[in-house]
Amino acid sequence: MSTVAKRAARLEARPRAFLRQWLRTPIGRFVRRLPFYLVVLLIFIYALFPFYWAFKSAFTPDGDLFKTPVEYVPAHPTLHQFREVLSNHFFLRALLNSTIVAGSVTLLALVVGSLAAFALGRFRFRGRNAMLYLMLSMTIFPQIAILGALFTMFTSFHVWVIHLHLYDTLYALIFSYMIFTLPLTIWVLTSFMRALPRDLEEAAYIDGASPLQVFWKVLLPLVAPGLVTTGLLAFIAAWNEFLYALSFEQSSRHYTVPLALVNFVGKSGSTFETPWGQLMAATVIVTVPLIVLTLALQRRILAGLTAGAVKG
Repeated sequence: MSTVAKRAARLEARPRAFLRQWLRTPIGRFVRRLPFYLVVLLIFIYALFPFYWAFKSAFTPDGDLFKTPVEYVPAHPTLHQFREVLSNHFFLRALLNSTIVAGSVTLLALVVGSLAAFALGRFRFRGRNAMLYLMLSMTIFPQIAILGALFTMFTSFHVWVIHLHLYDTLYALIFSYMIFTLPLTIWVLTSFMRALPRDLEEAAYIDGASPLQVFWKVLLPLVAPGLVTTGLLAFIAAWNEFLYALSFEQSSRHYTVPLALVNFVGKSGSTFETPWGQLMAATVIVTVPLIVLTLALQRRILAGLTAGAVKG
């Protein structure tokens, strides 16, 4: 290669070397990752904008909700919508019903699910894996697939000669929600129970503990992340469920929060005008606690969801 060609190659390589060196600087790394940050920001705005709009509408006076041009920040924020909602007996009753149903479903799912997981995870018997996969398959079916059977059962359910009036009661929701929350609870907690070392259990048995004492005092405290994960998932599923509540509840005094939001009536009692401001305030009231609870327990939730993913 001639001297002129070598010099031209060196001159051509200098910009490339300078570019590679510049990309290693903090500014260069930021510019290189800028498209990724823009995509994440776009997804973030797309996902959170409906929540922001509901939050903004909850603090906006009724006269400014449909003002043009659109105001993305309320000019005169007010708490009037929240005061109206919190003094609405229809909404407060629905809030109480949802709390009773979701709390009962969560408690029953954790009690029954933890006992079943103890049996399936710590004892060996024939048909154990088949039973686990059978319970997991129950979560595959859509809710509407068994809606007709549940409706028939709740409207004509007999124990010997006693007719149990489950239709249009909160018991119908509790029993129907358990069908979908209990299999998931058992499956997750069984993974936790299997991952615990058997040395702890054997040491407790040597010290004279019974199987129930081993479960209550030794194993149950160690599966706290699984209890938090499954309990929160069961609570959210029962809190947000709409199809069964619409099918099994007829009287408004048994409405849960999703039904109350659909049939929301302001304090004026008018059925011809939708109180959008109060509806958005009610949405914020029933949504924000779940978000705060999820953020507060996110570490335990992550530990519960990844339990059993790595064996070691």
